[in-house]
Amino acid sequence: MDTKKELAVDLIQKKLNNESYLTYLEIAEITGYHPKYVSKLKKEVMNGTISLEHGNKNRQPSNTISKEEKDYIIKLYSKSNASIRRFCKFYGRRSYSCIYNIVKDVKKDK
Repeated sequence: MDTKKELAVDLIQKKLNNESYLTYLEIAEITGYHPKYVSKLKKEVMNGTISLEHGNKNRQPSNTISKEEKDYIIKLYSKSNASIRRFCKFYGRRSYSCIYNIVKDVKKDK
């Protein structure tokens, strides 16, 4: 088994098919999950709604900076003589670390 969740689902399915005599508490101890989570997994297995993959996998984060804004920041910063810290205070819409990483990537590419 690759993950704890796959192991838990496999043990729950065996329990539901009467192939195992483990209790749900024992399944929780084996997998390290809380007994309430094991009962939640049991309900999902019984309903056929179990998903072994995280729901947000392959999605872009909602707070990702757009390409246009990145280009705008790079263009503004390249025209200024200010330090990154002063430029960040001037720009004000993004955090210091965000602007620093954008500027650092541009300097690294050159």
